[in-house]
Amino acid sequence: MNERPVTTLFMLMSVDGKISTGADDERDFDKDLPTIDGLGKGLKQYYALEEQTDWHSFNSGRVMAKVGWNEQKDSISKIPVRFVVVDSKPHLTERGVRNLLARSEKLYIVTTNKQHPAYSIDDINLKVLDYDGNINFADLFTKLKGLGADKLTIQSGGELNALLLREKLVDKLSIVVAPLIVGGRNVPTLIDGDSLKTVQDLGILQSMKLTKVDVLSDSYLHLQYAFAND
Repeated sequence: MNERPVTTLFMLMSVDGKISTGADDERDFDKDLPTIDGLGKGLKQYYALEEQTDWHSFNSGRVMAKVGWNEQKDSISKIPVRFVVVDSKPHLTERGVRNLLARSEKLYIVTTNKQHPAYSIDDINLKVLDYDGNINFADLFTKLKGLGADKLTIQSGGELNALLLREKLVDKLSIVVAPLIVGGRNVPTLIDGDSLKTVQDLGILQSMKLTKVDVLSDSYLHLQYAFAND
């Protein structure tokens, strides 16, 4: 019996593997792609697929802050999703936590920061999962399984994606490829983190099996892979 959720890394990327239009947090696919000729219409297909992802959604506080959840909202519609947000800096403010609570059925904040603003909020739908020093993601995923997360969609940034991948905590890859080349050595990619240096490092690489390819309209692609995690 699997002690952790079945995980799917679901992302939108460019042909060259970028997950943003620039290195600065002001740059963002959601904001920028609709302004580029030939990309806006096809982007709707990514959002439609996103609505079909798992009930539990794993992300980072940095990404949530980047897409505007710390900002004042006139109204917030609740969706049938349980957010798991890793946020130790923290990137989320108290307003950001409250906004995400209003948006989701349940909110899990995962942090090593004992001063995180989530601690000041008393809400039955908020649970703080705290760690000392570093987050043990294998342990975290086991805890999430015990909390009802049989499946988990991962939509975090390149650094966190890399950490989860290296620890073999990603089972499936579901990628929507936009017909765009971004470039830039400092622009976030699907998988960032430390670079490999030695022959021994090759042992952490994992092969994948292509399970499905869908050619979408407006030159978008949807690629699905499976990892052979032991």
